[in-house]
Amino acid sequence: MHTGIKIRMDALALCLCCILSGNVFGYEYGEEYQDSYYNSISNGEPRPTQTPCQSQDLTRWNNLFTMLENSEMKDNMLLQHTEDMAGQMDGIRKELKHISNNKACVQAIENTCKCINEQMNLKLEQAVKHLREVADKYQAQNSEKLDQLIQFARNQATRFTKLESRVGSGQVAMKAFPAYPKEQESSGTAGGKLERTLQMIHMQLASSQRATAHRYLPSGCEMAILFPMRSKHIFAEVTPSTSFSRSLTICLWAKVTQALNRTVLFSYGTKKIPQELQLLVAKRSLMLTVGGETHLVEADGIVTDGQWVHVCAAWSSEQGLASLWMNGEKVASVPGVAEGHVLPGDGFILLGQERSRSVSYQDVDSSVAFTGKMTGVNVWDHVLEPERIKEYANPEGSCDSRGNVIGWGVSEIIPHGGAQYVN
Repeated sequence: MHTGIKIRMDALALCLCCILSGNVFGYEYGEEYQDSYYNSISNGEPRPTQTPCQSQDLTRWNNLFTMLENSEMKDNMLLQHTEDMAGQMDGIRKELKHISNNKACVQAIENTCKCINEQMNLKLEQAVKHLREVADKYQAQNSEKLDQLIQFARNQATRFTKLESRVGSGQVAMKAFPAYPKEQESSGTAGGKLERTLQMIHMQLASSQRATAHRYLPSGCEMAILFPMRSKHIFAEVTPSTSFSRSLTICLWAKVTQALNRTVLFSYGTKKIPQELQLLVAKRSLMLTVGGETHLVEADGIVTDGQWVHVCAAWSSEQGLASLWMNGEKVASVPGVAEGHVLPGDGFILLGQERSRSVSYQDVDSSVAFTGKMTGVNVWDHVLEPERIKEYANPEGSCDSRGNVIGWGVSEIIPHGGAQYVN
């Protein structure tokens, strides 16, 4: 088809060219006619040497007819592609029609969708049920914690009220308030507000406690002895009401400013043996020595600087049983300590310092001196019952009971150097 079109186009171009040159279908004009034709056009000008139908004109017409052929080919290709797509659409329509007419297939699809929907609804119901159970569980836990927080707040408010009343009257308990329990924390909004309120109350209580620890004395103790600095000249000398020899109990309140490797609280000795019996603090440890440091009782890690503590030491020569007590609790008990030993009489008792073996102040070591406050010093010539020691360790009314060897407020206690009574 394309070859035939090409031949026809070439023939048409040749005819047009011949028409323009004056030669139609190969007919030859006479020479005279041609001369007159060219002469009439040129008006006397020289006749052109070339024929009117040039090769350049043929090339331009060939290009034009080639473009026409290409355009016709593209149109045919587009028509063919359109026909192919129409055939495919007809096939798709037939398939859709076949599927729509197949009721079994449609029913299967509907059943499948229904089954999937039911499974999804079942899983959704199970998830909602699980979430409700978890929510109920946490709500019950939060309610329980909220009740505990409310009860804790009431207890703290009651204790804070009592503390204010004792501060106003000058009688303040020295026991530490319990720290706020971590297990009572609440994540809810109301619980968070209550938690912040309780934390503020706890901070106020702690602040009041620190203030009272620095300013006030244990209840019932109207005054204390202040040892302002560590010096061999600063101590207190005690004159006992009676003597002791085979057993004793020493109890006192002390607030240590800073304890070194060896800090003397209570020291008993004679000219021959100036360090016969001593109650010491070694950093955070409490120690008792009887008949020299070879007979030693020690409790580690119980003393804290800057806090009032109630300290007791008991010893009996009969069985050599020695014990140490801190705030009413037994912290050490050792048998066979100086068993059968007898403490010599006519000795001297010092608080906050010890005598040297030469009985000269020049030989006293200032590093063993006590710094801080001391009150409620009592000594008995027998071993107290545990219930009595716990009773004396109670901050309320702890200075009301007095020992028969040394009684606080009754026996003569003379400060020396820079030591002085404070209230």
